[in-house]
Amino acid sequence: MLQPNEQSKLDPRLHFVVATAIIIKDGRFLIAKRAPHEKAYPNKWTVPGGKLVLNEYQAMPKTTNDAWYGIIDWLLRKEIKEETNLEIHRPYYLTDLTFVRPDGYPVVTLSYWARYKNGEIKLCKDLTEHAWVTVEEAKVYDLIEGIWDEIKMVNDILSRKNK
Repeated sequence: MLQPNEQSKLDPRLHFVVATAIIIKDGRFLIAKRAPHEKAYPNKWTVPGGKLVLNEYQAMPKTTNDAWYGIIDWLLRKEIKEETNLEIHRPYYLTDLTFVRPDGYPVVTLSYWARYKNGEIKLCKDLTEHAWVTVEEAKVYDLIEGIWDEIKMVNDILSRKNK
C-alpha cells in the first residue's frame, strides 16, 4: 500500500487500463476466482480480463502512422487466452468502471461480453477456480461487487435478443 506522501507523487492522469469479458456458453457465464496473491480483490470471483501493457502492444504494427486501432479487442482475446485458454467470438461493449487499487493505482476497466468460441479451460496462476453459472447461481459466489450486476445486464441483453 502506498503511503499518503507516495500517493501524491503519482501522476493523477495515469491509470491502468483493464478490459474484462463476460463469456457466455450454452446459457451460462464463466466466472473465476482470483488468487490470494492478487493486489486487487484477492480470493474474489470475477470474469477474465487483464491490463493493457505498453511494451506488449508497442511491438505490434500500428494501424495508422501514430496509433493502434482495435487494441482493446486484441487485449481481451490475449488475456482470455492467457487466463483461461479459451477463444471468444466478437466482444461487445457493456460498461465501464473506475476504482483505486489498494496500492494506490487508479484503474479504468472496460467491461465487454462475448460468446464462447472454443477451447478447454486451463487457468493461469492468477486464477484458482472456475465455474460456468446461471445468473441465479452466480449470486452464491463471493463476486467482486458489481460483477453480478454485469452478468445480469448481459443476461437481459440476451433475453431481449431472443424475443
